[in-house]
Amino acid sequence: TGTELQRLFKISSSFSKVGDPRPGQPYKGGNFCAFLPHNSQGLKTAVLLKKAFERGLTFQIKSCEGEERVTWGLIPHKTSWAGGKARNGYPDSQYLQRVGTVL
Repeated sequence: TGTELQRLFKISSSFSKVGDPRPGQPYKGGNFCAFLPHNSQGLKTAVLLKKAFERGLTFQIKSCEGEERVTWGLIPHKTSWAGGKARNGYPDSQYLQRVGTVL
């Protein structure tokens, strides 16, 4: 629509590496979608989020019910345009400021 930025991450299943919770163990990947407003602050945030992704800071591997899987890391992402802050969605007037501080 021109008022939003959407980024889809497709993380393949693979094997964890040194530094992960259980090196050498298989983990399950997944599809992850993140949203930003298409404005100057959203575009600046997108650049910083891209750098974080390139440095391996966006996702982490966690054990969940006996299975290793990829999950969002410590950097907060908006995963919906609705639901507000409580559901990782918008509206959340402080999100861009919060994520900018983390980045």
